[in-house]
Amino acid sequence: MSKTTSINPYTNREIESFKTHTKKEIAEILKKADKRFYTWRETSFSERKKLMLAAASELKKNTQEYAEKITLEIGKPISQSIAEVEKCAWVCEYYANEAENHMADELIKTDAHKSYTKYEPIGVVLAVMPWNYPFWQVFRFAAPALMAGNIGVLKHASNVFGSALNIEKVFKRAGFPDYCFTTLLVGSDAIEDIVSNPVIKAVTLTGSGPAGAAVAQTAGKHIKKTVLELGGNNALVVLKDCDMDTTVETCVQARFQNTGQSCIAGKRLLLAEEISSEFIDKLLLKVRELKSGDPTDKDTFIGTLARQDLAEELEKQVRKSVKKGAKLLIGGNRQGAYFEPTVLSEVTQEMPVFNEETFGPALSITTFKSIDEAIELSNNSKFGLGVSVFTQDIEAAEKLAYRFDEGAVFINELVKSDPRLPFGGVKESGYGRELSSHGIREFLNRKTIYINN
Repeated sequence: MSKTTSINPYTNREIESFKTHTKKEIAEILKKADKRFYTWRETSFSERKKLMLAAASELKKNTQEYAEKITLEIGKPISQSIAEVEKCAWVCEYYANEAENHMADELIKTDAHKSYTKYEPIGVVLAVMPWNYPFWQVFRFAAPALMAGNIGVLKHASNVFGSALNIEKVFKRAGFPDYCFTTLLVGSDAIEDIVSNPVIKAVTLTGSGPAGAAVAQTAGKHIKKTVLELGGNNALVVLKDCDMDTTVETCVQARFQNTGQSCIAGKRLLLAEEISSEFIDKLLLKVRELKSGDPTDKDTFIGTLARQDLAEELEKQVRKSVKKGAKLLIGGNRQGAYFEPTVLSEVTQEMPVFNEETFGPALSITTFKSIDEAIELSNNSKFGLGVSVFTQDIEAAEKLAYRFDEGAVFINELVKSDPRLPFGGVKESGYGRELSSHGIREFLNRKTIYINN
């Protein structure tokens, strides 16, 4: 019998152990999920809507219970864990109300008596999900998948199995039929066989580039569709005419929320040279005000990283960058899984904190002389998830948006996901889209119906 143990990164104590599923148990779960699909797809939108709204209600009713587990498992400050669970209720409500519209038949005028495109569910979809937003990243898949008539199977990160089981519990408490949504307690070594199983019709993965490439390779062998939401190295492009105080606040939030552990965090601050001195002074004041400490304390903003090895990796990236000439303005110290909020200036494109994804509370600052240089710096990344541009000349910024090689351009705002907007990247940030009408249609069969007299 194989077991996985979860460790609280703040106390370094064991939380609980989980018996992982055997190959036989996995096969049985997938068989039952497949069987459930053929009854679930027959349900009406009104039936699914009622259940999905019940899931939203369950998330709101027991927010504290679910948030506390997130905080214990990954060290996320409790106030941010609560906000994450609340956002999941929002995505459930959004798709409960909008799924039917998103899947409506599209009439197309041809020489036929009648012709149209019909959207139909495809079956059991596997979600391979990371630990950093253990609820949100699952619900932004699960809500549209279930409302579309698909079935969800979750392979979550091994350090958040408690949260994974809680997500399954949400759907059970809401009244969803058995095997509409199921959690598989397995390690990464089991993914290839699961993806290869004929029951699985498609895969969505949020995670690292190597993990995404491996899953896509296996899925490709079996001609199965994938959606990949991978890493990011988002730039915060601050022009000289920005609203400085507001921009400073937004940049601090963009980099340091979730203790910097986010693919869409603003990791590289690209700053107009003319305002750099004043901007950096204001920025450092705000960073010093961030409260580190016990993640269960409602006033804590910076918790620990989810594991000690993640903090050690960030420490290496910072030290190597300093060795190459970066100036350490604040922070840089590590204690166990905790890493101080860190800001480095005079960062060049050859340094790890510029050209690698930093998954923790470290912000790099690089100055520029012109907007052309800023765009070139921003685009100098293998990733392309999103960029933030700060300026009071909104019209000019909007005209420049096409020059950024990104999945999203946010003007005077941090990059964030919203159920109403498509979310995803280009280059090594992945492909496909989540959320909005685009997200729900990723795992649907677009069926052409042609009727002649």
